[in-house]
This record gives sequence, structure tokens and C-alpha cells, in this order.
Amino acid sequence: MGHADTLLAMGGAFLAAAFLARLGARFGVPTIPLFMLAGLLLGPHTPGLVLVSDPHDFEMLSALGLVLLLFYLGLEFKLDDLRSGGRRLLTAGGVYLLLNVGAGLGFGFALDWGAREALVLAGVLGISSSAIVTKILIDLGRISRPETRLILGVIVVEDLFLALYLAALQPVIGGAEGAGETLLQAAKAFGFLLVLAAAARYGTRLVGRLIKVRDDELLVISFLGAAVLVAGVSELLGVADAIGAFMVGLILAGTSSGPRIRRLVHPLRDAFAAIFFFAFGLALDPARLASVAGPVAAAAALTIVMNVIAGLLVARSYGYGPEPAADIATTLVARGEFALILGAMAVSAGLDGRLSSFIAGYVLVLAILGPVIAKRADLLARAMRAVRPAPPSPAPSEEEAVAPVSAERWVRVRSGRP
Repeated sequence: MGHADTLLAMGGAFLAAAFLARLGARFGVPTIPLFMLAGLLLGPHTPGLVLVSDPHDFEMLSALGLVLLLFYLGLEFKLDDLRSGGRRLLTAGGVYLLLNVGAGLGFGFALDWGAREALVLAGVLGISSSAIVTKILIDLGRISRPETRLILGVIVVEDLFLALYLAALQPVIGGAEGAGETLLQAAKAFGFLLVLAAAARYGTRLVGRLIKVRDDELLVISFLGAAVLVAGVSELLGVADAIGAFMVGLILAGTSSGPRIRRLVHPLRDAFAAIFFFAFGLALDPARLASVAGPVAAAAALTIVMNVIAGLLVARSYGYGPEPAADIATTLVARGEFALILGAMAVSAGLDGRLSSFIAGYVLVLAILGPVIAKRADLLARAMRAVRPAPPSPAPSEEEAVAPVSAERWVRVRSGRP
């Protein structure tokens, strides 16, 4: 009887998120901003029905959603994918990160909200949403195009950067006092990551034997326990809990049970990730959103420009013509789950209150504009041909034919198929 309010709130949250997501699917709107919108409409800061009066009621469920999001990302990530792409892929991802993260850092300092806030904004503006980008590629029927391999390869590089960036960011925004304490916490964080990375590189056979079981129920309990436990240890050592979960996913991805785990965790990830985005929306105040409308518009414009420039530079280095170059330049614009992860970290660290509202508005704008811009990539290709006629795009070389990331595998894991 004492749990009635919590159960009603949870049930209402799931149903509201599902209703808005189904409604948005008819118009091609990604689910992430709609889940946030559901939390905003049913939270304590908007008039009408208040489903959840205290956003802290969803704090544990939201944390679990974040852990499962990064755990699933680790399952998708394979070090072999990065190695197979070679230096050209690292260079392409580096161009995107240099331009976007650099622009985000400069933008953060220009806002003058604080140095720690600027470091958060560097990641917010710098990293694409792999969930939204993948959905765009599938919806527009571009998953089999040669340039899609490059797009997914850039996402892999961004994911790797995210793990290192969060490990470095946590002690900085966590309130470490002085350079000595900051360096000590960073050393502990990177030491812990190195141990987990070594396990991912050399210990998958042993881990595979330990976790291998025929019964799906026992496998679910085992990988959930491992992900949550390591996430807790990460938090104790000053590393973001989600990064610990990411590394567990990376370790398990290399085991023989990896494909089964991806299939089994998919519905759990979707359910609890929806709660994470919903809970983020609960904490948003529309009045604060309006107060950061100017910075949001400026940041969205800056992101679009930087992604177009980065995409055209990378496409030129690969020898692509106007059409594939336009696809590359417009597909990676969307921002989503990673920006919200940083927003949640900023809130827990007690950073400037405007930051979470800015991130929410920024994600809402680009999560909606991203698919629209990608769909109209032909306009950019037409402008490129008008400015400088180019020869037809060459066929992919033998090196490029070896995809840095298998597009088919990416689609399978995103759709939950083994």
C-alpha cells in the first residue's frame, strides 16, 4: 500500500513516454526529446497534471538507466573495429572532435558561466548522438552506402573519446581541491580504466567462462550484477559510474556470450533509458529554458556549421564527391544521450543551474533538427556542385571496403536482433 504513489508515477511515466514516442514516430521525431518532453509536461514546474512532484523520487531508476545506456554502448564497441579502420579513421574522428570540442570549449568560456561549466559544454557540443545518428541512417536508407562506414567509424572514435573525457572530467567537476587532489583522483580514475581495459584486451576468455550459462535468466542476473557492481566501484574511486558500466560492456562484448547479452539487455536498456530521459525532463523549468533560448540558438548554429566543415574536410580526404560528402557533413549533427549524461553529472556536481536547462534546450533543438538536416543533404550537395563541379565519387578502395564498423552488425544490435 505504501508504494502506491511510486507505482502510479512509474506506470504513468512509462505510458506517457510511450504515447508521445508513438505520436512522434508518425512525424519522424526521435524518441529522446519526446521522453524529455513527457517529463517536462508531467513534472512539478508546469501547470496541469503533476505526475511526479519530486524528481528525486526517480533518482535511482534514472541512475540505473544511465548505467544500462553506457553498458550497452560498451557491448557495441569493439577495439578491433577501431584498429581495422587504421590511421585514416582516427584522423577523421580527430577532425570532428577537434572542431566540435574546441568550438564547445570556446563557446563555454564565451558564456562566462565558469571554467568547469565550459569543460562540460565542450563535451556537450562535441559528441554526436549515436542512437539518433544510427536511426537517421536506417530511416533514410543509407546504411549500405560506402560513406556510412566512415560515419559509423567517427562515432566509434567519439565513443572512445567519451570514455576518456568522462574519466578526466569527473574529478574536475566533482569539487577536488587543488591541483594535487585533482591529479590524484585523475590518476586513480585512469588506473582503474587501465585495469578494466586490460581485462577487455586479455581477460575475455576467462570472463567468458565465468559468465557462460545456458539459462537466459541467470545470464541476465549475472551481467546486470557485474555492470551495477563495477559502476558502484567506479563511483567510489571517483570515476563516473556510467564509465564503469561501459567498460564491463566492453569486456563482455568480446566473450562468446556477447551476442546473447546484447539481445537480452536491449529491452531493459530501452525501458530504463526512457526513465532516465523522463527524469531529466522532470527537473526542467520552462522559465529557465526561456532564459537560455539565445545561447541555445547560438550553440545549435555553431554545431551545424562545425559539423558541415568537419564533414566536408573528412569527405575530401577520402576522395568523396558532393553527394556522399553532403551525407557525411549533415548526418552527425544530432546531439542526445551523451549530452544529457553530462547534464546529469553537472546537476549532481552542483554546477551553474543554467547549464542543465541549456543542455536540455540544445538537445531538444538538435535532436529534432538533426534528422531534418540529414534528410535535406541534397541541398548541400547541389550548392557544392554549383560552387565547384566535381568528378563522380570513386568506388571505395580495398582499404575502405573493410568497414571500420560493420553497418549490418550496427543495425542488428540497435534493433535488438542477435
